[in-house]
Amino acid sequence: MTLPAVEAAALARPPARDALAALAPAERVKVIAEVKRASPSRGALAEIADPASLAVSYQTGGASAISVLTEGRRFGGSLQDLTDVRAAVDLPVLRKDFIAEPYQVFEARAADADLVLLIVAALTQPVLHELHALILELGMTPLVEAHSAEEVERALDVGASIVGINARDLSTFELDRDLFGTLADRIPSGVVRVAESAVKDAADVTHYRAAGADVVLIGEALVTGDDPVATLKSFLEAGK
Repeated sequence: MTLPAVEAAALARPPARDALAALAPAERVKVIAEVKRASPSRGALAEIADPASLAVSYQTGGASAISVLTEGRRFGGSLQDLTDVRAAVDLPVLRKDFIAEPYQVFEARAADADLVLLIVAALTQPVLHELHALILELGMTPLVEAHSAEEVERALDVGASIVGINARDLSTFELDRDLFGTLADRIPSGVVRVAESAVKDAADVTHYRAAGADVVLIGEALVTGDDPVATLKSFLEAGK
């Protein structure tokens, strides 16, 4: 699809759902539950023939938003997965991908995304500004991901209202479960703090809650378990 065509498709969609309200800080941790078939660090995780059905399970289990991997080569996802999920649930849906250009932002809105992930480490500051502004202009919500103090500052510099701290270093795939606690205080009150990666059980949710997380993003632990609804409910109970 050409850029003018995808722009027109994006502008023709109904308004995005209010993800910022859905993820606003509350008395308990909220969960973004992820549809994730594979990862570069672990390879294939789960056969997900019906991502929409999985998303409905997440909604039943109490998720506040759904994340959908749309990158195909390393994660086995697609924009069709996102569109199918968005049609099946009432929750805001995140496009999780390596977003690097405006075309992908228009593409996300055309596919009915409500949130779009921006990875600070992958973008220059001018491009981060440009993409962040475009996401807002199209009525969506940016989730800006950081992995260091400098990247948190860059996220805040563009006006991010939701900042994710990824415990995984995307260049080495190494995990640092204490990174969130190290960086959380750099994120001011009023900005939603999201803990990403390294959530394998309820104890990890409790850990992140104590460190100041408003939201945790969970994928692998949900798609590899036998009962995503029960698993999600146990995680939410741990985040009270």
